[in-house]
Amino acid sequence: MVEIHSDYIACGGSRHPAAADWDESSGFLAFGSDRNIALWEPLNKDTQGVKALLRGHTDSVNAVRFGQIARSQQSIILSGSSDKTVRVWESSSSSICGYQVAIVLQGHASSVNCLAFCPSRNLIVSGSADGALKVWWLRVTEEKLEASLIQTVETATKLLPLTLALSNLGADLDLVLAVAGTKGIVQVYVCRSEESDFHLQATLVGHENWVRSLAITAENGKEDSDLLLASASQDKYIRLWRIRHDKTSITNGGTTKRNFMSSLSNKAHRLQASRTSYSLTFEALLLGHEDWIYTVQWHATGDKLQLLSASADNSLAIWEAEESSGIWLCNTRLGEISSQKGSTTATGSAGGFWIGLWSPDGKTVVSLGRTGSWRLWNHDRDSERWSQGLGVSGHVGAITDIAWANDGAFLLSTGSDQTTRLHAAWKHEDRSTWHEFARPQIHGYDLNCIDTIGTTRFISGADEKSLRVFDEPKATAELLQRLCGISTPSDHALPDAANIPALGLSNKAVEATDAGGQSMARRTMKHPPLEDHLARHTLWPEKEKLYGHGYEISAVATSHDGKVIATACRASSIDHAVIRLYETSDWREIKPALTSHSLTVTCLRFSENDKYLLSVGRDRQWAVFERDVINLERYNLAVSNVKGHSRMILSASWAPFAFGRMFVTTSRDKTVKVWELQDKEAGLASTCLTTMHFPSAVTAVDTATTNEVGALAIALGTEYGHVSVSILTLPHMVVRSTHKIADARCPSRSITQLAWRPQHEHLKANKEADTNPVQPLELAIASEDHSLRLFTVGFST
Repeated sequence: MVEIHSDYIACGGSRHPAAADWDESSGFLAFGSDRNIALWEPLNKDTQGVKALLRGHTDSVNAVRFGQIARSQQSIILSGSSDKTVRVWESSSSSICGYQVAIVLQGHASSVNCLAFCPSRNLIVSGSADGALKVWWLRVTEEKLEASLIQTVETATKLLPLTLALSNLGADLDLVLAVAGTKGIVQVYVCRSEESDFHLQATLVGHENWVRSLAITAENGKEDSDLLLASASQDKYIRLWRIRHDKTSITNGGTTKRNFMSSLSNKAHRLQASRTSYSLTFEALLLGHEDWIYTVQWHATGDKLQLLSASADNSLAIWEAEESSGIWLCNTRLGEISSQKGSTTATGSAGGFWIGLWSPDGKTVVSLGRTGSWRLWNHDRDSERWSQGLGVSGHVGAITDIAWANDGAFLLSTGSDQTTRLHAAWKHEDRSTWHEFARPQIHGYDLNCIDTIGTTRFISGADEKSLRVFDEPKATAELLQRLCGISTPSDHALPDAANIPALGLSNKAVEATDAGGQSMARRTMKHPPLEDHLARHTLWPEKEKLYGHGYEISAVATSHDGKVIATACRASSIDHAVIRLYETSDWREIKPALTSHSLTVTCLRFSENDKYLLSVGRDRQWAVFERDVINLERYNLAVSNVKGHSRMILSASWAPFAFGRMFVTTSRDKTVKVWELQDKEAGLASTCLTTMHFPSAVTAVDTATTNEVGALAIALGTEYGHVSVSILTLPHMVVRSTHKIADARCPSRSITQLAWRPQHEHLKANKEADTNPVQPLELAIASEDHSLRLFTVGFST
């Protein structure tokens, strides 16, 4: 029997201002991550990070909102996606992830970009790039959720909705809906209690660019309280608007300057509700941000009302009205100061903060940045100071490759977001949790492949013609040793730190005194690095560049003894479909290059004893090269199979040495084959022992030995994100059993790489007290859906 448990999920947040929400009742923060919805508990002290990923959408998630059904108080999540649908997720104790899809709302002709929910009347409003708003009525019938479309509203010409704000209007069940997007106007609709349709009653002007966010709230807890509407724009300003009963006099509010008077119209707009009318007037103009403002959100603590704004200038601002004058001022600013920003415009390299959210209790704020990482700040009411806490991070592009350190101490991941990230287990108190500990490489090209060289070095290949080798700096080594118990061999001379020179792509080694004054900070750090530190002070210095290929690098592998590197590039002819070898003592190329393939080599693997090098490619063939007995650096073609599969071969893996000369190949033809090498008079020959058939193309494979003698564990991933573990037994490699990871826990896009964690003595030492003789294995899964997942796979007899 096989038991599979999730240990770690790393994923970056979608860079869409509406793609996150924080639930008051459950404490979960839900955010879009590619086509998934990630669930994270920021206030949970176990620091586990992302708890689960909800899969269901077939394209990027652009909008996420929590809600509660009236009367039943059932918790739901609403999500809008580029797949033109809105999905309603209901809480479910039977679901592994805690939520399951209840309804799929279809009808939009383009991407759904914003959502709003009214709990008093169970109404959902969705805004789409088709220029329409759709209003849906949600109801519970026989303990089942149902929804029906009750209205479609066409917005103003060239106004594509990007943000919505929906609120009750007065004591009746009247509703007010504000809509804004790709114009500098805000449209205000009213739905009367005796009707089900929204009617346009006001158009607010003043902004000079797109309006990216709206937020509406009651000014106080009274039944007849005024409403305050905040609108944030790409013109760098926040405008406040007041909605009040007509009987209340209209006064000018806020701070103004003469050169802004032309755009500070205080025209009173009339909103007609069921029993009374309301006036809507301009209240205040908030100045302070230096770039586009992406989100605003209200929070009330007692009678104190605060507004949180997130901007492309890499800052969060908290605004509050002065008690004596009523003037709105920024009393707190979080993020990065100007001297550290660099290029922080919305089109620049930093990109700023895309989302800012209050916690339900108002003591914590979080923000999402361009790198997909969430920053978190906690407020200390005694000292009136904000201190940064531990957030979550992950890739914001497809993860193309992963590699464990030779001793399994840490895991490296790389991807099309042009970064390489180091993940390790933080040992604190009585538990161990996984986190990102370093960002060794921030590149200018999409990264395609990676492999480790020993325990303190790695090599990566990208959409450029060269490969780059990196050395671990002392800063990272000290951090890993102190927080993770990972020791570095004493005979390794490590550089102090690294940085990227201006206008350069190469990480340059620097002395500790040149490392930005971070030497003391890293020695006193008691938790994994925060995003600011990860992005600036955890780079690894570049050791060497390897040249020779004519096109983008497609595959790289390092021998287990760390002496030889095999590389390949994208190719459409025999001339470029070669495998180049490099030795690591002086980084020279070992000539001649290895030839066998006619198209791109997709995967390279050395056998456990480094005697053989296996290559597979898009030309449907595999080839095995044998190490020269005299010149140990050189490999020669030993055997190949030009018809190994009927379609391109996508991945391959050697079986552990105990199983002999055996390897596995996977293909687009939906089969997995197990091959064995045999000695013949004419040389090496191969035999196909087993062929496994799958319903879809198998894109990744890795093998590991179990504690049972003669039993081989093969992890397999498909193009649709499904992952399974098959147990094969000697001598004929018969498939004894196959165990699938539940679909809810699997990625939603193609699996790009699988990697079992190497089992070394220092890893087993932590399990000596375990009386169970069957020790579990750990499997890392990389996917095109931007997620990196780590599972514990336990084998019981």
